[in-house]
Amino acid sequence: MTPNSTPDLPVSVGGAASAKTGKSAGGDGATRPQVAAEAFDASTYVRERTADGRKELRYPESPEPLMVPVYDNHTHLEISDGDSPMTLEQQLDRATAAGVIGVVQAGGDIESSRWSAHAAASDSRVLAAVAIHPNEAPVYAAAGRLAEAIAVIDELAAQPRVRAIGETGLDFFRTEADGIPAQLESFEAHIALAKKHNIAMQIHDRNAHDAVLETLLRVGAPDRTVFHCFSGDDVMARIAADRGYYLSFAGNVTFKNAQNLRDALAVTPRERILVETDAPFLTPTPHRGRPNAPYLVPVTVRFMAAELGVGVDELCAQISANTLEVYGSFGA
Repeated sequence: MTPNSTPDLPVSVGGAASAKTGKSAGGDGATRPQVAAEAFDASTYVRERTADGRKELRYPESPEPLMVPVYDNHTHLEISDGDSPMTLEQQLDRATAAGVIGVVQAGGDIESSRWSAHAAASDSRVLAAVAIHPNEAPVYAAAGRLAEAIAVIDELAAQPRVRAIGETGLDFFRTEADGIPAQLESFEAHIALAKKHNIAMQIHDRNAHDAVLETLLRVGAPDRTVFHCFSGDDVMARIAADRGYYLSFAGNVTFKNAQNLRDALAVTPRERILVETDAPFLTPTPHRGRPNAPYLVPVTVRFMAAELGVGVDELCAQISANTLEVYGSFGA
């Protein structure tokens, strides 16, 4: 949990945010305007990412389009970023032009989950994942609203274009020890929702590998479980793949200090590999530090193909098949 954050949770506002700053308890550097639920619209933003000391706020140039299209497994298009923020339609059009023909738009609180479901209902290139982020769970719990928040996720998960519960999981990096029980309660409740609705689950796992794996084994993982922005090593990758989980690699697999991710990629069966941006974060090298977006997936995919020693088209075809296996068709 972000230090000194104070929950400001009037009934008309879905997000768990600091009363003074509006900053997410997840510590993602994004601030949330206080918007009433009935005003939610996919043409507006739920959050705005701050500069955070970044010197380059221009979106990178578009890469060469992929010949075989892929999907962005996890993105946050509800967050405005950069010096020229793009609308949802602009984001999707630019991605399509680059060969990224669909995205899974992920929520992390009530506001962003509602936005995600709305976006998926409004455009056939979007599927939604909805959840209470592990770093938001203690804030809702402190306000006595965790059960209410999970009930909203349950309601949203019944919508036909909501195809995953996520992102949920455990984060022992940002949340202090007194917030862990709420994280565990929330994680187990989200696992139950994925099973109830027979949809996939996207896991957020930061500094909590053993606890996440133990919880999945103890409670029983949903049939289609995805480690979003996989952050483990080759040992964990083998364990996850042996259990039938999917591993989604983001732009940080290209970072110089991320050899553990490249080692994990090398041992992951091809039929368990997904790709994502986690936009607007984790922009791949050589654009690290600039705003990220789904149209930059080709940069990461080409890097992954080179690491694996396979053709880009071959890897794209496999990733696309894996994505559809997890989430189903993107068609209207």
